[in-house]
Amino acid sequence: MLITVFRSRLKSGVRDEYVALVDRMTALAATMPGYISHKGFFADDGERVTIVEFEHEEGLRAWRTNREHIEAQKLARQKYYTEYHVQVCTLDRESKFKAQDAQQTQETSGERALAAQA
Repeated sequence: MLITVFRSRLKSGVRDEYVALVDRMTALAATMPGYISHKGFFADDGERVTIVEFEHEEGLRAWRTNREHIEAQKLARQKYYTEYHVQVCTLDRESKFKAQDAQQTQETSGERALAAQA
């Protein structure tokens, strides 16, 4: 899996207009081969962080070279960003936890314990 971390800061007064462009790019990214997910966050200090996941290099390349995406990047540099930073990373290790799963496991164990006592 390839993970792109895109950090940026916006010029003042453009956030709503920028979000409309991001919504279009999110929809477009989802059509790329190997696309997994795309999420964006605004921090309290004004930094925006976008995390994009692709299964393979070919999908990321398709996204990187998509004509509409390239045009959006040009527009963003001219109109929206004061700065940005891009990092593309390869996933080496992954760990997951969901509290709901743990609760279900505990309930199942508790049900087994009650059944054993009966």
